[in-house]
Amino acid sequence: MGLKHKIVVTKASGLKEPFSIKKLRNSLASANATSVEINSIIESLLPKLYEGISTKKIYSEAFRLLRRQSKPHAARYYLKKGIMELGPSGFPFEKFVGELFKHLGYAVQVGKIVQGKCVTHEIDVMAEKENEIILMECKYRNQPGINVDVKTPLYINSRFEDVLANGLLKNTENKFAGWITTNAKFTTDAIDYGRCKGLNLLSWDYPHNKALKDFIDNSGLFPLTCLTTLTRQEKQWLLAKDHVLVRDIFDNKNLLLKAGVKENRLKYVYEEGLKLCCNNNNNNNNKTN
Repeated sequence: MGLKHKIVVTKASGLKEPFSIKKLRNSLASANATSVEINSIIESLLPKLYEGISTKKIYSEAFRLLRRQSKPHAARYYLKKGIMELGPSGFPFEKFVGELFKHLGYAVQVGKIVQGKCVTHEIDVMAEKENEIILMECKYRNQPGINVDVKTPLYINSRFEDVLANGLLKNTENKFAGWITTNAKFTTDAIDYGRCKGLNLLSWDYPHNKALKDFIDNSGLFPLTCLTTLTRQEKQWLLAKDHVLVRDIFDNKNLLLKAGVKENRLKYVYEEGLKLCCNNNNNNNNKTN
């Protein structure tokens, strides 16, 4: 199974690179697609490729083919795009990140106003556990190919320093950690500056094996925007009511009805949500079934 010649594809950033079956196979495998599903998708997709095709079109076609075979696997495959649909404002993403840290046992406040030495600051996520205090800024992007550059950690670090200068750590036993979280990617300079200043950076693909996508997959805390059984309008209604997690809505019949989901579709939302969240470990153990 392969191409007679190398086809060049166009990434969201505008850069061009040779099409890689291995990358496509790995991305489908990371969504827990089975080997049978993966081979079927690649076999159907290869004849449709042409010189300069966008990676967006390749992804859309792969998603469509996977959705036919397994909606829960398609929902996982849709994760990156699903996070982008948490907008249009950045608040649902901030709330979603807050939920991830609640899962780790932190007491979380979203949109907390904190007084610095010079000015007040609105902190996207403030998380506390035992003697640890985390201040976190979230940089949400709703378009692919837009990275977070070094200006962002430079600016955010100065804000954290202003808050610390006003006595945030009044108890000498308290420890502070500054975080920047994004659903996009950091530039190399941004990562280097973050390391130098002791900032914790969390992006779609950083740190390696502990990135945002890994965090979500390992915890089973998927954004409701991943669900393929909900319409965009239904998702936006739920987000407007401060619901962001699949696990909080997939078995809530009354809530889904209020969101506009018809009675005959409820079972499909339930089944997809159950398989996506509650069978997370089983799915990871059965990729090749």
